[in-house]
Amino acid sequence: RHRLPLDGVLCDSRYERYGIVHRSGILSRIAASSVFSEPKRFPENLIPRRLEPEMKGSEIFEASDDLSVELQKLIDLPLCDSSARVRISDVACSLSLEHWHSARSLLRAGLLPSAVVIHRAQFEALTRSAWVLFGASNEQVSKLTADLSLESEQAAKNMPQIAQMVKSLESNGPIQLYTALVRFKDNSWKALNSYAHAGIHPIRRHHDGYPMKLLHDVQRNANGLAVMSCMQAVVLGGKPQLQRNVLGVAAKYPMCMPPEL
Repeated sequence: RHRLPLDGVLCDSRYERYGIVHRSGILSRIAASSVFSEPKRFPENLIPRRLEPEMKGSEIFEASDDLSVELQKLIDLPLCDSSARVRISDVACSLSLEHWHSARSLLRAGLLPSAVVIHRAQFEALTRSAWVLFGASNEQVSKLTADLSLESEQAAKNMPQIAQMVKSLESNGPIQLYTALVRFKDNSWKALNSYAHAGIHPIRRHHDGYPMKLLHDVQRNANGLAVMSCMQAVVLGGKPQLQRNVLGVAAKYPMCMPPEL
């Protein structure tokens, strides 16, 4: 099992402190409507209005931390086998959970644009994990297992991008996972790209200020993605039956989850 960086140190646990999930049925409604609403007009005051360091309404972040602790107990498992496919999928899954941990910290600090950029990477890492496990060819997996070099970097440039990976999961992956990823991408991808490339969303939000509701909604969507990573983790650990346990723990934290649709 690989080791994760945590606050500057290496951890023996594959997912130490990076767990999370949601309540039953969340996979069918994650990000069914985008949380990124149309930005307001520019105010006369041109000074960015960001949140104060001590952010009000922090309960959702504290609850998400508690949720993470509980979920860690379920997902800290050895891998089901040592195949390259399982190992690389596990690394990508772990990376997605690490991005979730980072996004949670940024949102707590009120740094919305930076958090959304990490949130985008969280989605990509989860999709990569699912694609490696269910849709990648042996040749594609081998490209991701090669030692990092100029040659291996060049070889990996032709790897499928997000749209191709999601499409592959339609016929090769669990339908619930595929449906959730598609809905998230369809409703949030344009806004996520805007934040990643300094487009209108981050420019306007950085100028106008960040509504607390928007930070909370992004946190809920990040939690929704993380639950899928957590469910992926127990599959990689050879314990798919623990997915029900994951959902059971998540059901204890409804304020942290995407809303019913």
